[in-house]
Amino acid sequence: MSAGAGTGPDGDDPVVVSGLRKSYGPFRAVDDLDLRVRRGEVLALLGPNGAGKTTTVEILQGFRRRDGGRVSVLGCDPAHDRRGWRARIGVVPQSTGGYDDLTVSDVLRHFTALYPRPLPVGRLLEMVGLAAKANVRASTLSGGQQRRLDVAVGVAGDPELIFLDEPTTGLDPAARREAWELVRFFAGRGATTLLTTHYLDEAQALADRAAVIVGGRVVECGPVDRLGAAHRSGATISFRLSRGQSASSVRALFPQLAVDGAGQVSWESTAPTGDLGRLLAWAEQHRLGEITDLQLRRPSLEDNYLRIVAEHTGQPPAADLAGVRAS
Repeated sequence: MSAGAGTGPDGDDPVVVSGLRKSYGPFRAVDDLDLRVRRGEVLALLGPNGAGKTTTVEILQGFRRRDGGRVSVLGCDPAHDRRGWRARIGVVPQSTGGYDDLTVSDVLRHFTALYPRPLPVGRLLEMVGLAAKANVRASTLSGGQQRRLDVAVGVAGDPELIFLDEPTTGLDPAARREAWELVRFFAGRGATTLLTTHYLDEAQALADRAAVIVGGRVVECGPVDRLGAAHRSGATISFRLSRGQSASSVRALFPQLAVDGAGQVSWESTAPTGDLGRLLAWAEQHRLGEITDLQLRRPSLEDNYLRIVAEHTGQPPAADLAGVRAS
């Protein structure tokens, strides 16, 4: 990507947000939000519907005015929206569209003309894998190809910072994977990417870090594979009691266990390796042979995400499943 001007007092971080606030009447959509995006990383913004993600991103892009707080994007305040600054960012919304009567190359020629130092049209076509479609109408592209064109439009100015808004919504699995490869491609070229997504598997596949926004604030931010580490209980161990077998003896070892009406025994373990060892010794002592339906399940990214949201909304974890999807 093109080398930009200095990043100002915030050092090398392309995006620095401190105490950001935005209200719509009595509703505070963004409430004292803090966020940093590091140079060259892919940061995923996660959160339930209405959490403040879209408002935050629109403020960073200079499309919406804030009520308070400090925002630095590539060393500038987006509220002042200088033309040179805008040429350094790329915005890929959910769908740009509207090119039905134009060929793919015509679309890109139109958008590259808006930038002082754009990428050549031929190079853009090669970068997004549409060189063979240069002279066909955009309306004839498949869903995945259309998304590639959207990305090409968004990066036509050779931006240092790319905003991707739900890049794979509505795409079939094959087209989703194609879009993922594009994100990886631009990350490999050194671009910084702020990715808004409702798909946890997408964040896990693409992002270096994730920030969870709830109630207008970033409530957790860190590496995706460590998301919700403070909420992890270790693992859930479960097995099924044999016919006529009582849970009393195993309860003596694990007082926290629960037993349902079908004889399924389960408990949350903070030391699963040790607990499994004690369980196997118990089974051998009672000459049980194989332990029926023995399972050890560690919390998934979805489990940890839902726990984070539940902690900050007061809702049961399952209540938020409509706001984020594991796919």
